[in-house]
Amino acid sequence: MREIIRTNDPVLVSFVEALFREQNIDHIVLDTNMSILEGSIGIFPRRIMVDDDIFAVAGRLLTDAGLEKELTKEKR
Repeated sequence: MREIIRTNDPVLVSFVEALFREQNIDHIVLDTNMSILEGSIGIFPRRIMVDDDIFAVAGRLLTDAGLEKELTKEKR
């Protein structure tokens, strides 16, 4: 699995998850339970991971959705 987006924005995470579900792109969001440690202030970013096989497809989908600036530096 490879990280495609890292963000503190919960709305962005929800939007990306909706895009991926719509296109049947398997993904996982890591660090969602870090709010227990941080006191729910949102300082720890969430990481959205996709399989290596579909990394390029997922990147194109996010770019087409206008989220190119949100992609990890590796994907840009």
